[in-house]
Amino acid sequence: MQQDKHPDYHPVVFRDRAAGYAFLTRSTATSGETIEWDDGETYPVVDVEISAESHPFYTGKARAVDTEGRVARFERRYGGDQR
Repeated sequence: MQQDKHPDYHPVVFRDRAAGYAFLTRSTATSGETIEWDDGETYPVVDVEISAESHPFYTGKARAVDTEGRVARFERRYGGDQR
């Protein structure tokens, strides 16, 4: 890599407050806050609103849109087939 061209890539802890979950990875993200990790080292911590631990799609709590019910309600309301 060329010097002074790429951002600093370092270990960072991402913490999902909604799920109470944190994970250590490498990133270019920075933060003024730090956290002591399980290995005894101190790393910058970045709080995120949502992660795979709390996202409805990944947790299986996603709501399916009831399109069939909406179509039936529309047909009842406006008389179905009126060509």
